[in-house]
Amino acid sequence: QVQLVESGGGLVQAGGSLRLSCAASGRTFRDYVMGWLRRAPGKEREFVGAITWDGVRYYRDSVKGRFTISRDNAKNTVSLQMNSLTVDDTAVYYCAAKTAGSSWQAPRYWGQGTQVTVSS
Repeated sequence: QVQLVESGGGLVQAGGSLRLSCAASGRTFRDYVMGWLRRAPGKEREFVGAITWDGVRYYRDSVKGRFTISRDNAKNTVSLQMNSLTVDDTAVYYCAAKTAGSSWQAPRYWGQGTQVTVSS
């Protein structure tokens, strides 16, 4: 069992930055690929980016070069540094965990979400 708790959301102007953090409980953190998903108003939940146990990162195209995922395996934490934010990044962001080979459409665990609002 893994519990995920996000923090760090808020309101920021376009062009600004925010850093989201996710604390994971449980002793099987290393078994999971950790990622971030988001759901914008009126839209489906979408994949943002992820990081494997050994640090391989991948992102959706729209955030490449602006967002960076990091992972501290000793502390069971995952972070999402978001720079050059745009209004299109406004969404509820969810920390999620999945096993290798499974889909982000149905992650094994996810948190309660944290709101990110980007104003123009």
